[in-house]
Amino acid sequence: MMVAGSNGRGSRARAGMAALAVGLALAVSPVALAAPSHGPSALPLVPWPAQVVPGKGALVLANGATLAVPPGDTAAKAAATLLAARLSAQHGLSLRVVEGDKGTVRFVRGGKAGDEAYALAVSASGAVITASGDHGLLYGAMSLEQLAGVPGKGGAAVRVPALAVTDAPRFAWRGLMIDTARHFQPIASIRAVIDGMVAVKLNVLHLHLTDDQGWRFEVKKYPRLTQVGAWRTQPDTGQGPDADKGARSGGFYTQAELRDLVAYAAARGITVVPEIDLPGHAQALVAAYPELGVLGGTPPVSGDWGVNPYLFNPGPQGMAFVKDVLDELMAVFPSTFIHLGGDEAVKDQWERAPQVQAQMRALGIKTENGLQSWMIDQLGSYLAQHGRRLIGWDEILEGGLPPSASVMSWRGEAGAVDAANAGHDVVLSPAPNLYLDNLQSDRGDAPPGRIAIQTLEAVYHYDPMPKGIDAQKAAHVLGAQANAWSEYIVTPWQMQHKIFPRIGALAESVWSNPAQAKDYPGFLARLDPQMRRWREAGLEVADSALAVDFKIAGTRSAALDAKRLTVALATQAPYGTIRYTLDGKAPTARARAYAAPLAVAPGTVIMAADFAADGAALSAPRRFDATRDTLLTTANSALSACPRGALGLRVPLNADATANGPAFNVNIFDACVADDHAPLAHAKAITVKVARLPRNYGLAHDQHAVIARYATSPFGELVVSAGCRAAEKAANDQQKEHDPMPGARVLATWPLPDPAKAPQQFALDANLPQLGLADESDVCFQFTASPAGPFYTVEQVQWHETPRGGAK
Repeated sequence: MMVAGSNGRGSRARAGMAALAVGLALAVSPVALAAPSHGPSALPLVPWPAQVVPGKGALVLANGATLAVPPGDTAAKAAATLLAARLSAQHGLSLRVVEGDKGTVRFVRGGKAGDEAYALAVSASGAVITASGDHGLLYGAMSLEQLAGVPGKGGAAVRVPALAVTDAPRFAWRGLMIDTARHFQPIASIRAVIDGMVAVKLNVLHLHLTDDQGWRFEVKKYPRLTQVGAWRTQPDTGQGPDADKGARSGGFYTQAELRDLVAYAAARGITVVPEIDLPGHAQALVAAYPELGVLGGTPPVSGDWGVNPYLFNPGPQGMAFVKDVLDELMAVFPSTFIHLGGDEAVKDQWERAPQVQAQMRALGIKTENGLQSWMIDQLGSYLAQHGRRLIGWDEILEGGLPPSASVMSWRGEAGAVDAANAGHDVVLSPAPNLYLDNLQSDRGDAPPGRIAIQTLEAVYHYDPMPKGIDAQKAAHVLGAQANAWSEYIVTPWQMQHKIFPRIGALAESVWSNPAQAKDYPGFLARLDPQMRRWREAGLEVADSALAVDFKIAGTRSAALDAKRLTVALATQAPYGTIRYTLDGKAPTARARAYAAPLAVAPGTVIMAADFAADGAALSAPRRFDATRDTLLTTANSALSACPRGALGLRVPLNADATANGPAFNVNIFDACVADDHAPLAHAKAITVKVARLPRNYGLAHDQHAVIARYATSPFGELVVSAGCRAAEKAANDQQKEHDPMPGARVLATWPLPDPAKAPQQFALDANLPQLGLADESDVCFQFTASPAGPFYTVEQVQWHETPRGGAK
């Protein structure tokens, strides 16, 4: 495999990448990497530089130290000022920026390695940051900031280890996408993310500004885009007594706000690339200007996630509209690349619209995909006339890719391989690898998202240079980008939780030379101080990789009969020391260190957290109650999918809920979950906590896959059956309908209450028939409510060892 940054890229790579005018430069010719230290004294640099030569001693940075910049060099002064502000915030240091060639830290113009390359030399007498480009000076400053160590606001001097760094990036596009359309993100939150990005030398912020669920960019010529298209009502949950009826969600950015954001990002070396998504994901647009749709009618701004039918009409009026929007967009965003989406545009409306079919005949276009290709070509040419370039999701390959277009590959890597081999520039952004809305762990306290878990380690090991790209075409890989889609990201806290610390892992892949062998434990040692800096800056940084998990040894049945429980403690990532208590108190750095599984008496409360070598807590304390109630309780996160599906999403109680919980693992195609290890030999009764959720999913051509079960009461039932997996397999083998599953033993059935009157969360109790069933049985919980209404799921199952008085 030819990797970017290797000698094979050569001058052709530099020439090809120079066209990427996002204000950033191609990596210089690679140099051998010095192996980073992985012990407690590991240099806290993320991403790891191209070359590091350790020195002797250290530079002491104290209050009053000066940062010297060349006279009149505004970019150097900006980099020095930013460094001084960050060191002040993190360490309480008061540093002065001066002009001239004398200072504790000097910024010097020099070198010919590219705009982002830099050299950093630190000795006991001072530090020198040398770069020919503005961004090189900035990145040298960020490396010096990292070398100052973990935050300590006392104002005491910091020691910067002596060394010599020579550095330049592997790729020119090192990006992050924030979806502001599904859930609006305040400008202040985006600025905070920008500050976190520059710390690890990411340089492209892609803003997804329009979708079915909201139009966020102010277009002065078309005010209804934000007056109407920026707002939607909360999806239906049955409108029970606790429903927030008529609640609106939304917001938009004025052009003035976005200009300020662009300038703020530029001062941190980051180019903001805007996206207007067309021709699909256009329901908010059509809601605001129905004449730009194709089949008439005025839809609401969508509250459904997924794929909706509304398409933009690419006729003369529609194309003139897009060009007007692009004019205003280009006036706000100076980025060379403009993203025009192109994804998930199901063509049913175009297929059924006489005026669209007439346009295709007039243009000599035979397929609807060909019409999308024509539209992309027209808009790409318009952007080219203004010195800009079009980029879109990989669906724009369908129907033929116009020569001017570049591709952002999200449906795996195939689109990038095909486009690069055909001579088009590409950015890797594949799902699930770089989809940050995926969960980071399977813990029950994980916030909502997709369940294709992408751990910190998985992101760290992703290589943005796909196999299958010809060596001669490798220069067309501009880089990679992580995406934070916001169907299940509502608040700034949730957005930041998804992004940090995983963008540190992404940064290493897109900046560092791939010739250096991956070393995940060493990366964690270097990332730890950066995580602390992010937190000190007020960012929410997920501790998922370092949170303590608890696992009882053996089966649930054996544990219920045991006099002592054996509990294993573990973290996802191999870093730090687990410390624990057995009295329910939060552990400190002096608590007992975990070495082997714990044998504890029933009723013991274990509290545990991960700690660094210096005693700093790396994760929040987690609690485990070693009680019979715990053993007899199955939380939603411990339930599995019924035999016919998979739990693909973790969703909130309401689509726009701002709380981090509760959250529910669901299969949106089948309202059925299973407890695979039910303690039926011990259980005499059951309590099922039920949650009624919005069914707000645009499934397009997958609608047929939704399971509809026969209901025998007005609002459907919850049917609890044992032995359901074997029964399901038998039904599938016989190709028979399975309502109910033949051979399964029904344990309980409840009619569901009227959703117009019942709360969203309620409990159902029943005494169980004594059928002589064994422990560790599989039990399914099936809802027969109509798929045209709200979605039901199980929040928790509580098995009881004694019958319940009054249970039904």
